[in-house]
Order: sequence, then C-alpha cells, then structure tokens
Amino acid sequence: MFLDRVTIWVHAGNGGDGAATFRREAHVPRGGPDGGDGGRGGSVHLRVDPGQTTLRDFRYAHHFKATPGGRGSGAKRHGKAGDDLQLAVPPGTAIYDDATGELLADLVATGQTALVARGGRGGLGNVHFATATHRTPKHAQKGEPGEERWLRLELRLIADVGLVGLPNAGKSTLLAALTAAHPKIADYPFTTLEPNLGVLELGVTDERRPTIADVPGLIEGASQGAGLGHAFLRHVERTRLLIHVIDGASRDPEWDHGVIRDELRAHDPALLAKPLIVAFNKVDLPAAAAAWSEFRAARERDMLPVVAISAADGVGLDRLRDLVADLLPTAEELAEPPEPAGVVVHRIDTIGDGFVVAREEAGVFRVRGRRIERIANQTNFEVDESAERFQRDLDRLGVDAELRRAGIVAGDVVRIGAIELEWEPQPWEAR
Repeated sequence: MFLDRVTIWVHAGNGGDGAATFRREAHVPRGGPDGGDGGRGGSVHLRVDPGQTTLRDFRYAHHFKATPGGRGSGAKRHGKAGDDLQLAVPPGTAIYDDATGELLADLVATGQTALVARGGRGGLGNVHFATATHRTPKHAQKGEPGEERWLRLELRLIADVGLVGLPNAGKSTLLAALTAAHPKIADYPFTTLEPNLGVLELGVTDERRPTIADVPGLIEGASQGAGLGHAFLRHVERTRLLIHVIDGASRDPEWDHGVIRDELRAHDPALLAKPLIVAFNKVDLPAAAAAWSEFRAARERDMLPVVAISAADGVGLDRLRDLVADLLPTAEELAEPPEPAGVVVHRIDTIGDGFVVAREEAGVFRVRGRRIERIANQTNFEVDESAERFQRDLDRLGVDAELRRAGIVAGDVVRIGAIELEWEPQPWEAR
C-alpha cells in the first residue's frame, strides 16, 4: 500500500526534577544543600532516510514519545539526559502542525533533520538556591514538560519526470515501455490507484538515470478533490519535467488535453511553467492516426513539443527519449533533489518576560507567556518555600498587578500553562 499522508502524535521527554537534599556526613551536623539537577528530556526529530519511499512505517504506529530525563539526587549528582527519538521519513516529506496547518519543515535532502518536539529542561537542584542569608533552601525546580503536538506528514514524490493524463490514456503502459517498472495495466479507467516509479535509460552513452512517476487519478475537477487527483496532484510538484499523455483514440483528444492543463493550473499555476512534452499515444489505432495531424498543428501553435507514440508497440519512444534527454539538466544536477535545500523553519527559542492576561469565562483568568508558564510548570506547589517563591515571581514579573487590573477577586481561578490555582488576596488587601 502506498501511504503518502498520515497524522502522528509526538511527545518529547519531560525534564527530570531537581533534588532538594542536604549533605549527611559524619561530623557534619548541618551540611548544606547538595541536590543535583534533573536531566534534559529527549527531543523528537524527523530525519530523511533515502531507503524509505512511502510513509508506511506510520500506518499502524501513530504515537511516539521520547524518554524523560532522570531525577537529580544527593551529592550534586545530575539526572541522566533522556534519549532523543529519531523517526525516519522518505525524501519529499512535508511536516505540518495539524492544529494550525503551519508548515514546520519540508525535507528533501538525504540526512536532513527537523526538530519537531523539544525535550523539557531539567529542574535545578536546591544547591542553586542557597544564599548568604538562606543557607538551607528546600526549593528545587521540577522538570519542564516536553513539547507535544499532532503532526501531519505529507509525502510529495521527488521524481525527475512526471506522467500526467486522464485515466486510461496509457501512462502505465508508457512507464513500463520506458523503464523496468511493472505497474498494473488493464483496459479500464482507474487501473492505477497509486503512483508508480521507474528509472529511464536515455541511451548507452548517456549516464543520466532520471526517475519517472506515473501519477494516477487526474480527471476534470481533480484539483477540487474529484476522482483520485486531489490525493496525488501534489506528487507532480517536485518534478523537473512533465509528460502529458493523451489518448489519441479518445472521443476528443483536444478536450482531454485542455482538461489536464486546467487541473494543473488550478492546483498550482507554477506547474505549467515546468518543461512539458505532449505525448500523443495510441497512434497504432485508426482513430488516433486520423486525429494526429490536427492535434499536432494545435500544439505547434501553442509552441509545445509534441510527439506521436504507441506505448503498446514502441512507436515514437526513441523520439520521446530524445526530447526528455534534451530538456533534463546535467547528471550533476540530477544527482541533487529538485529542491536541494528544502525548507526547514528554524525558530529562535527566546524566553522573554512578556505575558498576556485574559478572562476565559466568569471567574477564570488565563495567563499566557513563555517564561511565566515555564516557571509555573517547574514549581512544586506542595513545598511551601517553592509556592512562596512562585508568588514572588508573579510580583516581580508584573503578573500579580495585571491580574488585579483585570478585575480578579478572591476565589477566582488562575490558569498558567497546565497549572490551575485559586486566587487569594494578599494580607493587606483583606484588611
């Protein structure tokens, strides 16, 4: 089964908790803090593996989680970092945030990697919070949660030549005649239900070995989802050259030609800017032979290269190979993918002081901000000292004042990240 679109859930590892421990040694009755830091959680990466050709590895497995970081311990021992998780994807995989539709990465080159979920930071142990006036801190940070998200993976084949045309135009027969591929061939529409790939031999002295993709399912309305075209039109986006296969024995070859061009234009106008060869197929049949002269004249007026062929008996295939050879780039360029750099969206992970306070519903306020959410997630509210420290952070960052300006009153709920707290006024406010 050719699988070219999947949705997966990825969860980076949580950071390990920092330790709140104290030295316990003979003859040292009041040993200071010695809690070690938690380990970093493992991150999730997607990496291009040229041995993969479909997204079949994700057919049944949809949930992937990296390992968490280890907890810190006494004697300033740090927790072990979690192992990163690398998932192999085929060249040509585009990665989208499934919730927003945002493109995160477009991977085309062998070995190219994208970070899709970052592991959480390990929490600091209490050794970091000792001061000259507070020598026995019980406060230590919890590990930061790892990022999690739903991703949509879409594969767009990286092929040098794409065969397009209406069902039963003879694309699969042509692919088999030009290459060593063995696609399913039958005399009825929609025989081909998935793209087929082959390697074209251009000639004894030509060292280039371009790949050809037979793209199924293009009918009128394909760009709007009719037939199979909506699912497979994206596979012609990365091709260097298109061969438009026409059934010369059809009722109206000229109409057939216009339909496919209209669908390519509707999907992406840039497709019509690619080099294109029109292959007028089935000239071994009387109806095609009769229509060839008028069809050729129309294509010449359009300044499109056109060749009469019979994929079934080999007529015109040498001429078609010559045209393909003339329009393809050099062997050095063919060795690189059509989009060699790909598109990887790099984001600078800045931790600013900015935040926003919004009323979600009656009696419920939401505080959003990268830094304050991280502080809340790393606070252990079961430890009084940690809870008091968090309150000081609210004051220091201005969150406390902003909540009061927003109209918060005693008993209202404050949500910060995954934390939900009940608001209590300061002692001077209660008097």
